[in-house]
Amino acid sequence: MYFLFLVSFLLFLPAMADFFADGPCKHIHFHVSEKCDIMYSIYYKEIGMIKLTNLREDIRNIAIIAHVDHGKTTLVDELLKQSHTLGAREHLAERAMDSNALEQERGITILAKNTAVEYNNHRINILDTPGHADFGGEVERIMKMVDGVVLVVDAYEGTMPQTRFVLKKALEQHLTPIVVVNKIDKPSARPEEVVDEVLDLFIELGAEEDQLEFPVVYTSAINGTSSLSDDPAEQEHTMNFVFDTILEHIPAPVDNSDEPLQFQVSLLDYNEFVGRIGIGRVFRGKIKVGDNVTLSKLDGTTKNFRVTKMFGFFGLSREEITEAKAGDLIAVSGMDDIFVGETVTPADHVEPLPLLHIDEPTLKMTFLVNNSPFAGREGKFVTSRKVEERLNQELQTDVSLRVENTESPDKWVVSGRGELHLSILIETMRREGFELQVSRPEVIVKTIDGVDCEPFERVQIDTPEEYQGSIIQALSERKGDMLDMINEGNGQVRLVFLVPARGLLGFTTDFMSMTRGYGIMNHTFDQYKPLIKGVNIGGRNRGALISVDTGTVTAYAMGYVQERGLLFVNPGTEVYEGMIVGQNSRENDITVNITKAKQQTNVRSANKDSTSVLNTPKILTLEESLEFLNDDEYMEVTPVSIRLRKQELNKALREKTAKKKKQAELDAE
Repeated sequence: MYFLFLVSFLLFLPAMADFFADGPCKHIHFHVSEKCDIMYSIYYKEIGMIKLTNLREDIRNIAIIAHVDHGKTTLVDELLKQSHTLGAREHLAERAMDSNALEQERGITILAKNTAVEYNNHRINILDTPGHADFGGEVERIMKMVDGVVLVVDAYEGTMPQTRFVLKKALEQHLTPIVVVNKIDKPSARPEEVVDEVLDLFIELGAEEDQLEFPVVYTSAINGTSSLSDDPAEQEHTMNFVFDTILEHIPAPVDNSDEPLQFQVSLLDYNEFVGRIGIGRVFRGKIKVGDNVTLSKLDGTTKNFRVTKMFGFFGLSREEITEAKAGDLIAVSGMDDIFVGETVTPADHVEPLPLLHIDEPTLKMTFLVNNSPFAGREGKFVTSRKVEERLNQELQTDVSLRVENTESPDKWVVSGRGELHLSILIETMRREGFELQVSRPEVIVKTIDGVDCEPFERVQIDTPEEYQGSIIQALSERKGDMLDMINEGNGQVRLVFLVPARGLLGFTTDFMSMTRGYGIMNHTFDQYKPLIKGVNIGGRNRGALISVDTGTVTAYAMGYVQERGLLFVNPGTEVYEGMIVGQNSRENDITVNITKAKQQTNVRSANKDSTSVLNTPKILTLEESLEFLNDDEYMEVTPVSIRLRKQELNKALREKTAKKKKQAELDAE
């Protein structure tokens, strides 16, 4: 009976060709035998061929995606714990997948990482992805490695800008979604409304009909509980509801291991013993240690190499394996110059997979060799050769980064996906011992259909009602358009804007001041729109306090200078001429003598010495320093210090340059 049904179905399929013609490949899953539970998959391809293929029911490949701080890494921790994947002696630290030092410090995921757990005789390969759009390249390249996604959403915050970003990437790849409403134990949790928000977002992003039928699991990852009910009282101390939903709804990978090999690299790693390691998915065929294979390069050329080692992932460890087949996520070594997006195939059947699509950078800044008066005093790597080597090394693993040479051998234009993306690179380099200087970030303008366009960001702000007027005015001045305003009750309001990316440069500090630290702002790249011409948007509206001399900051001088504005230095700090030591309370820059010492004489004054109380200086972080920069300034970065300076250190030369610039602007008018 089943056989007759199958034959009839296959005869009927040609009549459905028009239905499938709009997509490169569609899956239809059905049970051939309830008793044997054998699943098959029918593929319709553009060439019109139909192929009947087994599925690897023992494996599931998923990515965990979410907005920043919605709990996806904590959820992965619990899945590791409760699957009993870890050995008795293995200790699972909090947010164990965030192994990078900066990830631990900042509480965010920067690099995508993979692990695997065993559950009910199934292996579930899990990729933990960054939630911040600045690291969207990490999200985009691993979407090809998986068959489904687990979208984690905060039970109170609901959908956020990065939720939109990561979900859009998943839907574009036609991946099967599961929604996990996390932090259900929050007193302010509103799970029913959040699920409605998620559904609205799916519809808005053009999800397919089957994607709209997503299952929902409710969890408290921090407590290790889950359930299928939105009632917090029904939470059970188990993650089995998450595991079972994954096994039931996420498609198993196709088992076409009898066909020629196709393995595509999506992530890169490095080991001093085996060299470069390419991490990716076996899409077709088998691969073994010792195989002689061909690598299809990004530029269209090919190279032959021998697979020296292969690794599989399990728990927190990487295990050496000898063979892998279609559906497996593995790491391969043996090729020194393997890059993301390249395909490994047999030498006699070279058929590379399509290159991975990565969105282009939206922000750029100039990196320079440090040439300040204090250059070379605190860093280990200070030469142009070392800096260039390090930037090129970063290109090998960060597919969202671009590095361009300039006319000067000591300058490079570095482009990325946002301020955080570039600031993480700068912070990483300074921790490695590099000295360098960077310019103010600026947006990348593109010509689209003959029109100059600039990037716009979707900004979501949660703030007490009393500050909404100031925020609306500030973003309107920065040419932002308000898309939505939602009164959330309890005196809180949510504002949604579309703002030019350059309008957000330097806005974070002003935002925190106007909301007294109670406001929360999230933003992500939305689209390119026509450039708003003839208007200066963004940047700071206060001048700088600039040191007129080289020396050591004294408390005596600070007592006088602090009347002019906010200081950035402490007593005893070494400064040089042209170095920025504070922010002026007015719009213009002024030079100050911050190194002046009190004159010592043997004559006792008849009047009692006055004592001035010093205000606490504001020591800027790296991100705050980047925000503060103006077009004529640099940030000097060393392993020990972060300094702000004018590009032209001499006051007379600065004034001369400013006059020439002003005259040129008048002539242009």
